[in-house]
Amino acid sequence: MNSLNNCPAPAKLNLFLHVNGRRADGYHLLQTVFQLVDHGDTLHFALRDDDAIVRTTELAGVPEQSDLTMRAASLLQAEVLRRTGALPRGVDIAIDKVLPMGGGLGGGSSDAATALMALNYLWRAGLTKEELMALGLPLGADIPFFIYGQTAFAEGVGEAMQPVRAPQCWYVVIEPGVAVPTAAIFCAEHLTRDTAPVIITDFSSHLENRADLMGYGRNDLQQVATSLFPPVAEAIEWLSAHGDARMTGSGACVFCAVAGEVEADAVLSAVPQKWKAWKAKALTHHPLAAML
Repeated sequence: MNSLNNCPAPAKLNLFLHVNGRRADGYHLLQTVFQLVDHGDTLHFALRDDDAIVRTTELAGVPEQSDLTMRAASLLQAEVLRRTGALPRGVDIAIDKVLPMGGGLGGGSSDAATALMALNYLWRAGLTKEELMALGLPLGADIPFFIYGQTAFAEGVGEAMQPVRAPQCWYVVIEPGVAVPTAAIFCAEHLTRDTAPVIITDFSSHLENRADLMGYGRNDLQQVATSLFPPVAEAIEWLSAHGDARMTGSGACVFCAVAGEVEADAVLSAVPQKWKAWKAKALTHHPLAAML
């Protein structure tokens, strides 16, 4: 096989996100539930006759040398060389970009994870899921989740995961039109860093005992992001009339859960035109999970 086309790189939502502390190296200790949704970027891979790794699409504001997808592909190529003594063929990578940068949806990390999974298959590299997760972690803390590929209760810096059940619902997501730099949020002096740790059953039992779809925990990063970026606060305030609205990741996108597609369409029809908004269904597993 010389190509793989239409490989999904789905977005993620953080159903809650608590900051429990800070390590000596500056990384924050987190607890969250990662939820995949059926909306995201699409990647295409075509093997070359040389060993070059080439991005064939332009991404505004993302130089090829700093693109997580390209760095992930190079890292895997080097790992295959290390293991086999032979450099695998190069690849042309095209990215149909849908997810916004600085949106808290994990777009760049998801693209990188899709590249690792697809190229592991194309190159017949034979790395296990766990090996790919470890390979991706130094590039970005969210990359292991996308390779893990299912709804997860995550701890540590996001790398320690357990499967968890979450509502099989629909989500309405608003893009407030600003890019929120993750570093600015985590460096803020007034960020809450001492939320008491919870256990996985706290999340599961809460959802089982409530009639609504969300309502568990909060996003500790939200207070900082809304104070620094007023459009995020405005979008949360508007969406709160339709459900338990909250920010995903370090922002800027905000979301709420609804029971079904009809309800999602009703909310979307009312969203002010100044915002881009979309609906998405919860995914239990990554579309490329069968490759691993």
